[in-house]
Amino acid sequence: MKDEFNPQHQEGKVAEAIEEQTAKLPSDIFLWAAIASMGASLTLKIMDRKHTALFVGQWAAPFLLLGVYNKIVKTQGHDQTNEN
Repeated sequence: MKDEFNPQHQEGKVAEAIEEQTAKLPSDIFLWAAIASMGASLTLKIMDRKHTALFVGQWAAPFLLLGVYNKIVKTQGHDQTNEN
């Protein structure tokens, strides 16, 4: 039943567009963005801006997840052929 919905296992137009754009970015940009958000969070914490520091510090995990997504798109993206 599940295979009837998308039997060719193709990506949607939105996913293809996102993959096409994110594949252009170098993977380490997301690592540096995560490190920068942690540094900014530390700076804000030192400045006694606790709530803002927590908010900015939470950006690190999404940046790292986007980096993993970027790496997967580059190696296993929609334009790769499936050998299975």
